[in-house]
Amino acid sequence: MDDRRKDIRNRIAKRRKFNDKPAGSSSWTEINNEEPYGIDSYNGYSEKDHPLFKKEYFFFKILASVCLFLIVAVMFKHPSVRLDPARSFVMENMNKEFQFASISNWYESAFGKPIAFLPNEANTETVDSNEEYAMPASAKITQNFETNGEGIILETSKGSKVEAVNEGVVIFAGEKEGIGKTVVIQHANKTESWYGQLKDIDVKLYEFVKKGNVVGQVTLSEDGSKGRFYLAIKENDAFVDPKKVISFE
Repeated sequence: MDDRRKDIRNRIAKRRKFNDKPAGSSSWTEINNEEPYGIDSYNGYSEKDHPLFKKEYFFFKILASVCLFLIVAVMFKHPSVRLDPARSFVMENMNKEFQFASISNWYESAFGKPIAFLPNEANTETVDSNEEYAMPASAKITQNFETNGEGIILETSKGSKVEAVNEGVVIFAGEKEGIGKTVVIQHANKTESWYGQLKDIDVKLYEFVKKGNVVGQVTLSEDGSKGRFYLAIKENDAFVDPKKVISFE
């Protein structure tokens, strides 16, 4: 027993001596043999060896990002025709909308619902998002899709509310040329629904809305006796006739 105590004291002394030594001059073998005596081995390592922070990887990522930025900048500044395909590829990908709704839907199906950052509405009726699109309002078509190849104009009663045809994420809420105050909702199936010519907008950018939630209020018709709004459905970067996905009365 005395020999064991003596060995432990010696090893404690060695550890103190080890801690007092300059960095880089110590040997790991002096303290790794302490396990047989009931003392936990010291498995520390320097910051540069930490698996979550490797400086070489960090600086490599910064260097790669700077190089990529410079390459893209030179590509757009250089007038060479040979770079046109590359410029087109970059522009096409930069102009694509990030698929918030589809990514959220995939995440929920794979990992379950994440922690909610938005207020959770209690006692709300759940709606099957796979059902067909709902009517945004009780209205009749006054301008067909063939008129401009993008959307339709709907006439409804004065002061009516416009509702989301399906659940999704608001990716635009503001003014659009030609259709005034507009809300664009991106759905899980990668389609978009556009609601234009609104008097008021009742949703915010990147807000998640459910099917039937109010997105805005209609504007007045030219004679002021009715309300009207614009509706468009976009699929695969092309507009489709809303009548093909919505059953109008």
